[in-house]
Amino acid sequence: MKRLELGVGGMSCAACSARVERALKGVGGVESASVNLAAERANIVYDEKATGEAALKKAVKDAGYNPFDLTENAKAEMAAKKANEKRDMKRRLIFAAAFGIPLFYIAMAPMIKGLEHALPRFIDPEYNTLNYALAELILVIPILIAGRRFYRSGFKALWLKSPNMDSLIAVSTLAATLYSIYGVIKIADGDMHAMHSLYFESAGMIIVLIQFGKYLETLSKGRTGDAIKKLMSLAPDTARVMRNGAEVELSAKDVMMGDTVVLKPGERVSVDGTIVSGRTSVNEAMLTGESMPVDKEIGDKVYAGTINGEGAVLFTATGVGADTALGRIVHMVEEAQGSKAPIARMADAVAAYFVPAVGGVAILAFILWLVFARDFALAVRVFISVLVIACPCALGLATPTAIMVAAGRGAELGILVKSGEALETAGKVNAVMLDKTGTVTTGSPVVTDIITAPGADETAALTLAAAAEKQSEHPLAKAILAAAEQRSITVPDAEGFKASAGHGVDCTVSGTHIVMGSARLMREQGIDNPLEEKAAALSADGKTPIYMAADGKLTALFAVADAIKPDAAEAIRLLKEMNVKLVMLTGDNSLTAKAVAAKVGIDEVRSEVLPGDKAGEVARLQNMGYTVAMVGDGVNDAPALVKADTGIAIGAGADVAIESADIVLMGGELGGVAAALRLSRAAMTNIKENLFWAFGYNTLGIPVAAGVLYAFGGPLLSPMIAAAAMSLSSVSVVTNALRLRRFDPNKTHKYLKPHSSKKNGGNDAAQAGNNNNITSKEETNMITLKVNGMMCQHCQKAVEKALAEIGATHITVDLANKQATFANADEAAARKAITDAGYEVE
Repeated sequence: MKRLELGVGGMSCAACSARVERALKGVGGVESASVNLAAERANIVYDEKATGEAALKKAVKDAGYNPFDLTENAKAEMAAKKANEKRDMKRRLIFAAAFGIPLFYIAMAPMIKGLEHALPRFIDPEYNTLNYALAELILVIPILIAGRRFYRSGFKALWLKSPNMDSLIAVSTLAATLYSIYGVIKIADGDMHAMHSLYFESAGMIIVLIQFGKYLETLSKGRTGDAIKKLMSLAPDTARVMRNGAEVELSAKDVMMGDTVVLKPGERVSVDGTIVSGRTSVNEAMLTGESMPVDKEIGDKVYAGTINGEGAVLFTATGVGADTALGRIVHMVEEAQGSKAPIARMADAVAAYFVPAVGGVAILAFILWLVFARDFALAVRVFISVLVIACPCALGLATPTAIMVAAGRGAELGILVKSGEALETAGKVNAVMLDKTGTVTTGSPVVTDIITAPGADETAALTLAAAAEKQSEHPLAKAILAAAEQRSITVPDAEGFKASAGHGVDCTVSGTHIVMGSARLMREQGIDNPLEEKAAALSADGKTPIYMAADGKLTALFAVADAIKPDAAEAIRLLKEMNVKLVMLTGDNSLTAKAVAAKVGIDEVRSEVLPGDKAGEVARLQNMGYTVAMVGDGVNDAPALVKADTGIAIGAGADVAIESADIVLMGGELGGVAAALRLSRAAMTNIKENLFWAFGYNTLGIPVAAGVLYAFGGPLLSPMIAAAAMSLSSVSVVTNALRLRRFDPNKTHKYLKPHSSKKNGGNDAAQAGNNNNITSKEETNMITLKVNGMMCQHCQKAVEKALAEIGATHITVDLANKQATFANADEAAARKAITDAGYEVE
């Protein structure tokens, strides 16, 4: 399957985006299509063997809209086109208003007390009724010409059997104008009472008011993309590059990979690169949100948009244009702004039938008033009002505008939300799982204690340990190597190196068989452990004990401590304030885990969790009914980040973790988790407010326009008032979404409760039942079954679901090794459940 992001021009309301979506889904080979009205984008997933870009673009064009590629040049052209359209819209509005205001005055003055004879005698309806009618006709024609776009778009949509908001405006104003022209003809024939059948001012003012509303809406929608503009403006337009030994200033777009770039004090970095000469400090607040400058020297990376300090350096360009970190952030935010949240489906479903339904209501109201009131003028007035007051625009803009603003505000705060769906799901999160190393702690452990067995030498033990850990990538291994380096120890090479994830290492150093790892590994190897009491004391102090055995005999115990992040305790307090269940995952023993958890305020810990079991821990909470967010930074966190309802990656972590996550925190601070969840909750609240207004407005407005109140002695809505209400409804939705630009994660007391979810976990009883729950995987009886027949992720999920339905917990299904691991379920029942799901159990 291939994914395509396509620009779509010419959409004016939710009915338009619904039509484009239907057209794309109708192309053979298209698996899914989502169209965002506010961002003017379509996201399409299709089988490239069955169809291609040309067929998709043709489908959009045949639907009556303008497809365009989202290349940088195309975006620039579209931005220029929109700027021109905005100017044209303003000119047309001024032109229409210049005729609309005198038209309104002429039409309404004779009906206002004190102004009955304010008009010149030659157009006063009491003396020259025909001139009065002709004056209105002459004034309305330029207004209709100024609003020709509504007729072009509206009747085209009607011809294609997919009416939109423009169709409602076109039909209503044309009906008013034609009925008024009929009135002029009757006046010319001597029927002076026909002056009461003139609706020229309604047709003209509808056009003026809707153009005014559209102009305000365009201005407001333009502000939803301010965050993107700010991000793009961070990178300088020019760069100094060494060419043929000379320093040359050129456009940043012309810098090539491998060019040597000159960076002087106080300048912004133009492209991504690696320093090859000099030392400096760089303010990377744009990326991380941290205002403290970061020291840089040869070999360190610099990023486009960051600000150089006092030093001057040369660096080699490694990323230019869209390939810079800044470019990728901008693209990620654009993708999020162009995506659609699941909550929008309800509005989309309504929008697909909304305009035809409104047309039906207008015709029905016209017939009923004509039959029962026997007043053709009244029936026409009601018909026009119903068509004009309906606002599919408000429905179409309710969700995407809020997502656009929230995604942009998130980027300003260093929170990158990858999609509208991620934003919505994060708003429902009521349980957060935190990986300890690199998330709650700094991820840079140091050796604090070395305890040797009687007769063993500390330096010799450290030498063997460093040799054994030399080939390991584990952070604890690096701590031992750093300790050896500090003592200037020459570290020999190890042979036959084997690493067991979550357990330890096994190798030979200078003929001595070395085993290093946890107490569990020592037990599995049958090695006596006389240092367990000392290890327990170290663990109680929050340190991780690592045992080393040489030739089957325990030789030394190393204690490694990972410093807790400075903001961790405050971050946990903020999360608790938000009524979320907190669980910390770690491969450490329960004593160490308990010590760290106690320091930061986490009540529930899952200790001695192997990397492959983290996803199972997420599934355990999901099976309990929680909507789970997983926060991690390492490669081994990626499966859990994918499994979680919302994966949150710490931006300083591994690329694979960032790729697997739904939300990326560009800084390494844990406090960003609470800010991300609060932003999501704020966005969801805003969307619900918008949808409530959009649905409420149409639900109340259409019956009033149809004359329901008038039938019971109430007022009858004027078509002009209906037009003003319709225009303001769209503007109000966009304006409400823009409030998210002022979102402050520290002032969001009303976003402390998660939004409702289908999952009903997180209740107080469940929360209370799990407090102070320090659980070790060692205490759980795990069962592993060999499962044949699994071919893809759908198979994997089917097996997970089958096990979850029989009450199994700690579920991990390994697709590559064809294995299912679980606990708390009968093996026979599990075999039957997997077999019933269509797979074979060995």
